[in-house]
Amino acid sequence: MLKILSIVFLLLLAHAFSERVSAQGMPLVRFQSCYDGDTCTTTNAEKVRLACIDAPERKKRPRFRATRMQPTAYDNSLADQSAFHLRTLVLGRLVGIRRIATDRYGRTVAELFIDNTSVGQQQVENGHAVISQQHAWQCAWATHRTDH
Repeated sequence: MLKILSIVFLLLLAHAFSERVSAQGMPLVRFQSCYDGDTCTTTNAEKVRLACIDAPERKKRPRFRATRMQPTAYDNSLADQSAFHLRTLVLGRLVGIRRIATDRYGRTVAELFIDNTSVGQQQVENGHAVISQQHAWQCAWATHRTDH
């Protein structure tokens, strides 16, 4: 009896930590947060950078050694809008992921999909990101848009 319970427990544990797969055979992930318009973190703590796009970066205040110097106020409104739009697309839902590479910061570079539509493409079409000319070859939709 203990042996059977152990096997059932191991099967349930394996299922809980296994990656779900979409109808198209694509792995599915769930995101818990987005830092900016092209970087999010999954519920499994995997940091994912959207492939083929470049979104506005959040600017940090500079650090000064002299106390008399006042840091410049940065306008992060475009970065905030881009991040907000990405959050509305991916947070709280299962998202298809096509992993492409790992960048120099250890993040997974991937294309994300919701209902067979690229999340990166949606960011670009809604004006919250631009196609990265250097990495456009990684995504079919981006390659077609840069051919024109």
